[in-house]
Amino acid sequence: MTATFQTPAVRHLAWLCQAPQLVDSPLSFRPAAWLPDDALCTLRHWDRHPEAGPDMLRETPHYRLGLYTEQLYDCLLRELLGWPVIARNMPIRADGITLGELDFIVHNPRSGINEHHEIAVKFYLGYPGRNSPGIRWYGPNVRDRLDLKTARMLGQQSQRCQLPETLTALAAAGIDTPAVSRIFVPGYLFYPLDARLPAPASADTDHLRGHWLSLSAARRRTDISRWTVLRKPHWLGPWSQTQKPGADTVQEVFGEIASSDTPRLFAALAFNHAMESWQEVERFFVVPDRWPDG
Repeated sequence: MTATFQTPAVRHLAWLCQAPQLVDSPLSFRPAAWLPDDALCTLRHWDRHPEAGPDMLRETPHYRLGLYTEQLYDCLLRELLGWPVIARNMPIRADGITLGELDFIVHNPRSGINEHHEIAVKFYLGYPGRNSPGIRWYGPNVRDRLDLKTARMLGQQSQRCQLPETLTALAAAGIDTPAVSRIFVPGYLFYPLDARLPAPASADTDHLRGHWLSLSAARRRTDISRWTVLRKPHWLGPWSQTQKPGADTVQEVFGEIASSDTPRLFAALAFNHAMESWQEVERFFVVPDRWPDG
């Protein structure tokens, strides 16, 4: 569904509505289960008439993907679900020290109660460890790991409403304490192209997938003429373009990977005659040869 939208922010919003979760838990929030029957019609109308939709759909996306996702999530809650957002990024402090923030406090009109939502969009690459047992799922920044993020979301972030300091802050703001906490963690998991790895038990079984490969392996491929670079915020959801992909830009970014030691994301495209555009059929992270040890 998402590939049919031409307005980028509408395409990203539609993806957010239906993306599987990387943390499958009783706390996991799945917007598709709460969307009204006319949500798809609304998205299509906004796509054809962006001026009729929320302002954020026409604004330049924030360069930080996490903040842009928060803006989309706010739009999803308010404009598609019709759930009032009572507070966003509410700091919790004790003795002048910030203990953390509450991402969203929202009112669920169906249940009549307030809810606390913690959100994150994530991309992890599975790595079969050489020096340590088990599989590690690293973010492009190797300090970020799926197991650590899962533990933090379930054990800390989602439990912040139970802190005495949080109860005090909510009371001072005149906000009823949320009776429900939820987490929302869409994203992709990338499997090594040259090895078979089992899926992590923490993710939805239908989680979105890609592959990763080293820069040396990528340079040996013969199909990069069909690749295109995916730049944020277009990591969210499937990519499409009308112009034919070109290998020159891909080779240029390969050079950036070599010089910066930073993984980069690409999409392999195929021409869809019915849609008269090039559509993403697979996505790849290309990592420095020494990754994740470099």
